[in-house]
Amino acid sequence: MNESPEQIAIENEIKVQKDKFLSYFNASLPNTMELEFEGFYRRGFFVSKKRYAVIEDGKIIAKGLELVRRDWAPIAKKTQEDILMAILKEGDVEKAEKIISKVLKQIKSGNLDRKELIIHTQITKNLDDYKQVGPHVVAAREIEAHGIKVGKGTIVQYIISKGKGSISQRAVPYEYSEGIEYDKEYYIENQLIPAVSRMMEPLGYDKYRLRELSSNERQQSLDAFF
Repeated sequence: MNESPEQIAIENEIKVQKDKFLSYFNASLPNTMELEFEGFYRRGFFVSKKRYAVIEDGKIIAKGLELVRRDWAPIAKKTQEDILMAILKEGDVEKAEKIISKVLKQIKSGNLDRKELIIHTQITKNLDDYKQVGPHVVAAREIEAHGIKVGKGTIVQYIISKGKGSISQRAVPYEYSEGIEYDKEYYIENQLIPAVSRMMEPLGYDKYRLRELSSNERQQSLDAFF
Protein backbone atom coordinates (compact mmCIF):
# COMPACT_ATOMS: atom_id res chain seq x y z
CA MET A 1 0.00 0.00 0.00
CA ASN A 2 1.70 3.20 -1.21
CA GLU A 3 1.41 6.21 1.06
CA SER A 4 0.98 9.71 -0.37
CA PRO A 5 3.32 12.53 0.76
CA GLU A 6 0.40 14.02 2.68
CA GLN A 7 -0.21 10.76 4.56
CA ILE A 8 3.49 10.40 5.39
CA ALA A 9 3.58 13.97 6.69
CA ILE A 10 0.53 13.35 8.88
CA GLU A 11 2.01 10.14 10.29
CA ASN A 12 5.30 11.87 11.06
CA GLU A 13 3.46 14.64 12.89
CA ILE A 14 1.48 12.05 14.89
CA LYS A 15 4.73 10.40 15.96
CA VAL A 16 6.21 13.75 17.01
CA GLN A 17 3.13 14.55 19.07
CA LYS A 18 3.24 11.06 20.55
CA ASP A 19 6.75 11.65 21.85
CA LYS A 20 5.74 15.01 23.34
CA PHE A 21 2.71 13.46 25.03
CA LEU A 22 4.72 10.58 26.52
CA SER A 23 7.33 12.98 27.90
CA TYR A 24 4.68 15.23 29.41
CA PHE A 25 2.55 12.42 30.86
CA ASN A 26 5.41 10.33 32.26
CA ALA A 27 6.81 13.36 34.05
CA SER A 28 3.69 13.33 36.24
CA LEU A 29 3.88 9.63 37.11
CA PRO A 30 5.69 8.03 40.10
CA ASN A 31 9.21 6.79 39.32
CA THR A 32 8.02 3.16 39.30
CA MET A 33 5.47 3.82 36.55
CA GLU A 34 5.90 4.66 32.88
CA LEU A 35 3.52 4.88 29.94
CA GLU A 36 5.03 3.12 26.92
CA PHE A 37 4.34 3.40 23.21
CA GLU A 38 3.17 0.04 21.83
CA GLY A 39 2.99 0.71 18.12
CA PHE A 40 1.68 2.78 15.24
CA TYR A 41 -1.04 1.05 13.20
CA ARG A 42 -2.48 2.49 10.00
CA ARG A 43 -5.53 0.22 10.10
CA GLY A 44 -7.10 -2.00 12.70
CA PHE A 45 -10.13 -4.15 13.29
CA PHE A 46 -11.68 -4.19 16.77
CA VAL A 47 -14.39 -6.58 17.94
CA SER A 48 -13.89 -5.68 21.60
CA LYS A 49 -11.10 -4.50 23.92
CA LYS A 50 -9.51 -7.96 24.00
CA ARG A 51 -10.42 -9.11 20.49
CA TYR A 52 -8.78 -7.22 17.68
CA ALA A 53 -6.35 -7.29 14.77
CA VAL A 54 -3.92 -4.61 13.61
CA ILE A 55 -1.22 -4.57 10.97
CA GLU A 56 2.38 -3.59 11.64
CA ASP A 57 5.24 -3.83 9.13
CA GLY A 58 3.10 -5.99 6.87
CA LYS A 59 2.23 -8.51 9.59
CA ILE A 60 -1.09 -9.14 11.30
CA ILE A 61 -1.07 -8.89 15.09
CA ALA A 62 -4.23 -10.46 16.51
CA LYS A 63 -5.67 -10.99 19.98
CA GLY A 64 -8.68 -13.17 20.81
CA LEU A 65 -9.63 -13.90 17.20
CA GLU A 66 -9.99 -17.35 15.65
CA LEU A 67 -6.69 -17.21 13.79
CA VAL A 68 -4.75 -17.38 17.09
CA ARG A 69 -6.90 -20.10 18.67
CA ARG A 70 -6.17 -23.80 18.35
CA ASP A 71 -9.82 -24.93 18.53
CA TRP A 72 -10.44 -23.69 14.97
CA ALA A 73 -9.50 -25.57 11.82
CA PRO A 74 -6.48 -24.26 9.88
CA ILE A 75 -8.68 -23.60 6.82
CA ALA A 76 -10.76 -21.13 8.86
CA LYS A 77 -7.78 -19.49 10.58
CA LYS A 78 -5.76 -19.06 7.39
CA THR A 79 -8.75 -17.61 5.55
CA GLN A 80 -9.39 -15.12 8.35
CA GLU A 81 -5.75 -14.05 8.25
CA ASP A 82 -5.79 -13.70 4.45
CA ILE A 83 -8.88 -11.49 4.40
CA LEU A 84 -7.49 -9.37 7.24
CA MET A 85 -4.37 -8.83 5.11
CA ALA A 86 -6.52 -7.87 2.13
CA ILE A 87 -8.55 -5.38 4.18
CA LEU A 88 -5.96 -3.96 6.59
CA LYS A 89 -2.92 -3.91 4.31
CA GLU A 90 -4.46 -3.29 0.90
CA GLY A 91 -7.92 -1.88 1.68
CA ASP A 92 -9.23 -4.34 -0.90
CA VAL A 93 -12.67 -5.79 -0.15
CA GLU A 94 -12.88 -7.28 -3.63
CA LYS A 95 -9.79 -9.37 -2.89
CA ALA A 96 -11.31 -10.49 0.42
CA GLU A 97 -14.42 -11.62 -1.47
CA LYS A 98 -12.34 -13.64 -3.90
CA ILE A 99 -10.43 -15.31 -1.07
CA ILE A 100 -13.66 -16.39 0.64
CA SER A 101 -15.16 -17.53 -2.65
CA LYS A 102 -12.11 -19.66 -3.43
CA VAL A 103 -12.10 -21.33 0.00
CA LEU A 104 -15.84 -22.03 -0.13
CA LYS A 105 -15.33 -23.80 -3.45
CA GLN A 106 -12.39 -25.76 -2.04
CA ILE A 107 -14.45 -26.99 0.91
CA LYS A 108 -17.39 -27.89 -1.32
CA SER A 109 -15.11 -29.86 -3.64
CA GLY A 110 -14.51 -32.40 -0.88
CA ASN A 111 -10.82 -32.50 -1.74
CA LEU A 112 -9.26 -30.47 1.05
CA ASP A 113 -6.15 -31.89 2.68
CA ARG A 114 -7.14 -33.43 6.02
CA LYS A 115 -4.56 -31.27 7.81
CA GLU A 116 -6.63 -28.20 6.88
CA LEU A 117 -9.59 -29.64 8.81
CA ILE A 118 -8.00 -30.56 12.14
CA ILE A 119 -9.51 -29.11 15.31
CA HIS A 120 -7.35 -29.19 18.44
CA THR A 121 -8.95 -29.34 21.87
CA GLN A 122 -7.34 -30.01 25.23
CA ILE A 123 -8.72 -32.61 27.61
CA THR A 124 -9.10 -30.82 30.94
CA LYS A 125 -10.23 -33.70 33.17
CA ASN A 126 -10.67 -37.45 33.22
CA LEU A 127 -12.88 -38.62 30.38
CA ASP A 128 -15.37 -40.26 32.77
CA ASP A 129 -15.86 -36.93 34.56
CA TYR A 130 -17.31 -35.18 31.50
CA LYS A 131 -21.08 -34.70 31.90
CA GLN A 132 -21.41 -33.09 28.49
CA VAL A 133 -19.72 -35.22 25.87
CA GLY A 134 -18.26 -32.89 23.24
CA PRO A 135 -16.52 -33.94 20.02
CA HIS A 136 -13.09 -33.87 21.68
CA VAL A 137 -14.29 -36.38 24.30
CA VAL A 138 -15.72 -38.70 21.64
CA ALA A 139 -12.45 -38.50 19.72
CA ALA A 140 -10.44 -39.12 22.89
CA ARG A 141 -12.47 -42.25 23.71
CA GLU A 142 -11.87 -43.50 20.18
CA ILE A 143 -8.14 -43.01 20.70
CA GLU A 144 -8.32 -44.98 23.94
CA ALA A 145 -10.20 -47.73 22.09
CA HIS A 146 -7.01 -48.12 20.05
CA GLY A 147 -5.04 -48.74 23.23
CA ILE A 148 -3.62 -45.24 23.72
CA LYS A 149 -4.22 -43.61 27.10
CA VAL A 150 -5.68 -40.09 27.01
CA GLY A 151 -5.35 -38.11 30.20
CA LYS A 152 -5.81 -34.61 31.53
CA GLY A 153 -3.77 -32.14 29.49
CA THR A 154 -3.76 -34.21 26.29
CA ILE A 155 -4.37 -32.25 23.08
CA VAL A 156 -6.81 -34.19 20.92
CA GLN A 157 -6.86 -33.67 17.15
CA TYR A 158 -10.04 -34.55 15.32
CA ILE A 159 -12.04 -34.05 12.13
CA ILE A 160 -15.82 -33.88 11.77
CA SER A 161 -16.98 -36.54 9.34
CA LYS A 162 -20.07 -36.59 7.18
CA GLY A 163 -22.93 -38.75 8.42
CA LYS A 164 -25.92 -39.00 10.71
CA GLY A 165 -26.07 -38.04 14.35
CA SER A 166 -24.76 -35.05 16.27
CA ILE A 167 -21.53 -33.26 15.48
CA SER A 168 -19.96 -34.79 18.59
CA GLN A 169 -20.81 -38.31 17.47
CA ARG A 170 -19.08 -37.68 14.15
CA ALA A 171 -15.74 -36.54 15.58
CA VAL A 172 -12.96 -38.78 14.26
CA PRO A 173 -9.39 -38.66 15.62
CA TYR A 174 -7.08 -37.29 12.96
CA GLU A 175 -4.82 -40.32 13.35
CA TYR A 176 -7.66 -42.59 12.18
CA SER A 177 -9.32 -40.29 9.65
CA GLU A 178 -7.69 -41.63 6.50
CA GLY A 179 -10.32 -42.07 3.80
CA ILE A 180 -13.22 -40.45 5.68
CA GLU A 181 -15.51 -37.93 3.99
CA TYR A 182 -15.52 -34.70 5.91
CA ASP A 183 -18.71 -32.76 6.66
CA LYS A 184 -18.63 -29.89 4.15
CA GLU A 185 -21.62 -28.17 5.75
CA TYR A 186 -20.01 -28.23 9.18
CA TYR A 187 -16.77 -26.68 7.97
CA ILE A 188 -18.64 -23.96 6.09
CA GLU A 189 -21.27 -23.13 8.71
CA ASN A 190 -19.35 -23.76 11.94
CA GLN A 191 -15.79 -22.90 10.96
CA LEU A 192 -15.38 -20.70 7.88
CA ILE A 193 -18.47 -18.45 8.00
CA PRO A 194 -18.15 -17.54 11.72
CA ALA A 195 -14.44 -16.77 11.31
CA VAL A 196 -14.80 -14.50 8.28
CA SER A 197 -18.11 -12.87 9.23
CA ARG A 198 -16.45 -11.00 12.12
CA MET A 199 -14.42 -9.09 9.54
CA MET A 200 -16.99 -8.87 6.75
CA GLU A 201 -20.26 -8.06 8.53
CA PRO A 202 -19.18 -4.48 9.41
CA LEU A 203 -18.56 -4.02 5.67
CA GLY A 204 -22.11 -5.01 4.78
CA TYR A 205 -21.77 -8.77 4.30
CA ASP A 206 -24.27 -10.83 6.26
CA LYS A 207 -23.88 -14.60 6.53
CA TYR A 208 -26.27 -15.24 3.65
CA ARG A 209 -24.26 -13.00 1.35
CA LEU A 210 -21.02 -14.66 2.42
CA ARG A 211 -22.39 -18.11 1.60
CA GLU A 212 -23.33 -16.88 -1.87
CA LEU A 213 -19.76 -15.83 -2.66
CA SER A 214 -18.96 -19.33 -3.90
CA SER A 215 -21.25 -18.75 -6.86
CA ASN A 216 -21.45 -14.97 -7.22
CA GLU A 217 -18.57 -12.53 -6.76
CA ARG A 218 -19.28 -8.82 -6.54
CA GLN A 219 -16.57 -6.21 -7.01
CA GLN A 220 -16.29 -3.74 -4.21
CA SER A 221 -13.71 -1.26 -2.97
CA LEU A 222 -13.09 -0.39 0.66
CA ASP A 223 -13.48 3.26 -0.33
CA ALA A 224 -17.22 2.59 -0.76
CA PHE A 225 -17.58 2.17 3.00
CA PHE A 226 -15.86 5.42 4.04
